[in-house]
Amino acid sequence: MFATLSPRRPAAIPALVLSFLLTGGAAATAATASRASAAFYAQLDRPLWAPPAWLFGPAWSVLYVLMAIAAWRVWRTGDPLRGRAVAVYGVQLVFNALWTWLFFVWRDGQWATVEVIALWGSIVTTIALFARIDRPAAVLLAPYLVWVSFASALTISVWQRNPSLL
Repeated sequence: MFATLSPRRPAAIPALVLSFLLTGGAAATAATASRASAAFYAQLDRPLWAPPAWLFGPAWSVLYVLMAIAAWRVWRTGDPLRGRAVAVYGVQLVFNALWTWLFFVWRDGQWATVEVIALWGSIVTTIALFARIDRPAAVLLAPYLVWVSFASALTISVWQRNPSLL
């Protein structure tokens, strides 16, 4: 069943702003860690299917917007499960931001791999909870899951190819 959303509800705009601020906080934390990532990424032995460095910024920008809208949709439903769903969403935001630090700042391939798998699991859990509350919100997270699935494979491949750098 689709949740009924009304942008005329009194808290719609503040809730949307808060959703973008929280999601943007994770994005900003990751961006801070990735300031010098292009140079490091260029040094790495990458598989042929690795995307160019310039693609990550636009891809993540779109994903963060979709994520914020999804969280807002769930919050706006008033469903009793929404608190739990948004809390799990918050956990995955922490995992999201942490990966960049592990990989690009601390250059720890092993922990980046463990962490990206935990991130993937937290996204699956978030999608499952969101789907119980608002299916379109869960659908909005599907591209994020696809991208992190790809990023997980890339993390593992790059770590294995660069044991001395990671």
